[in-house]
Amino acid sequence: MAAADDVKKIAEQEARLVFEGFDEAAAFDIGASIRARAVAEKLPIVVDIRLWDRTLFYCALPGSTCGNTEWARRKINVVKVFHRSSYRMVLTKAREDRTFPVGEALPIEDYVLAGGGFPIKVKGVGVIGAIAVSGLPERQDHEVVVAAVAEHLGIPSRELALPPVANS
Repeated sequence: MAAADDVKKIAEQEARLVFEGFDEAAAFDIGASIRARAVAEKLPIVVDIRLWDRTLFYCALPGSTCGNTEWARRKINVVKVFHRSSYRMVLTKAREDRTFPVGEALPIEDYVLAGGGFPIKVKGVGVIGAIAVSGLPERQDHEVVVAAVAEHLGIPSRELALPPVANS
């Protein structure tokens, strides 16, 4: 997998996965969809959907930990600052230590370079919140969110799927 290929596809995802409006019902539908998939596939994840002023949906599935809750919160904080998916930030920053450079003044206890946070963008308004999944490898966390949002918006998820990972 080339990081550049993923970055290009993620930029497309962010451009296409835009809501006409977003409310508590949309958050519940997306969260319930992710939860149903997680139950069916026995995924040990946390799902956290927030507007900037409050949490709209949260669930923790068997096998998830309190650490996953914290990682989700920190991923959401990254989306809030950059208005980009946290996985895109991972790939563009390319820092092994998962921290932001000191000059960006983003403390490690509140921000992390880890995939799984995705912006909630409303047409004509901008980014109003984020959806985060934590508990799987970061690329998979990201893909779980993207698939659910695409499904909710009526876009075939295969159109927005990241390129397959080449076997090493």
